[in-house]
Amino acid sequence: MNKAPNLDDLRVFCVVARKASFSAAAETLSVSAAYVSKRVNVLETELGTRLLHRSTRRVAITEAGERVYAWAEKILDDVDRLVEDVSTTRRVPRGTLRVSSSFGFGRHIVAPALDRLTERYPQLSVRLDLFDRIVDVAGEGFDLDVRVGDEIAPHLIAKRLASNHRVLCASPDYLASHGTPRQLADLAAHQCLAIKERDHPFGIWRLSERGETVSVKVMGPLSTNHGEVAVQWALAGRGIVLRSMWDVRPLLESGALQQVLPGVMQPANVWAVYPARLAASAKVRVCVDFLAEEFGRWAEPGEPAGTDEPAAPQ
Repeated sequence: MNKAPNLDDLRVFCVVARKASFSAAAETLSVSAAYVSKRVNVLETELGTRLLHRSTRRVAITEAGERVYAWAEKILDDVDRLVEDVSTTRRVPRGTLRVSSSFGFGRHIVAPALDRLTERYPQLSVRLDLFDRIVDVAGEGFDLDVRVGDEIAPHLIAKRLASNHRVLCASPDYLASHGTPRQLADLAAHQCLAIKERDHPFGIWRLSERGETVSVKVMGPLSTNHGEVAVQWALAGRGIVLRSMWDVRPLLESGALQQVLPGVMQPANVWAVYPARLAASAKVRVCVDFLAEEFGRWAEPGEPAGTDEPAAPQ
């Protein structure tokens, strides 16, 4: 009968699997490479299977190792949650943090921030999944969703990380050839680049003008589920796009795009959203505070980032 594996050995193995290197894992854990190798060898002996293929240049996980890694992450996460559930004094986060976000924002903004987070907290590992839809945070097993947009289910905890809004914009070439809209009704005569992305109702733009919300039906020959594609089409002169300031501000500043109907916008703040049961989680708390610090530079005058607020109704 095989001996049950040691939790610390499982942690060491998970770091080696993520880093694909004994030396990198040793550096992350602040131990020697020899210690890391020994603990993995002990784990392999206890489980009776080879978990890693070793070579002089890198380490590759075996098929059995993939299965063990998946189980180990779940086991270690469950243990961490157990400790967090009975202790409110933990200050150093550890274990796996499952984070979700949208394609463009997740790739360009969230991913680099999470990279810096794990540098600050080496005992914390992060799995980031990107989607073009709203995620059921609790139901799909995520600890935290970093989202752009103010429609948040009331049963979730939401912390605003940064102020943001979406604006209408188009290239100078498009406006020169198609004219510049002067009022919202003019959009019906223009080529609009619709995006089916997370909280965007497809083909409907809910816009705010002078404090009043108006829904506008838009049409055009091009549509996509990826905001970056829509921006590229806008740059190519193919139509008007509704996009977040975090994404298009540099393009507006350079003149590559021009804002259309400057008095019109769509609120789309950046939020950290997580289940109420994780309110006391050290790793969630540390991640949220870190992201608020990272994203705080986007806060507009009078709109500080990183404040706890009730979720907006659906």
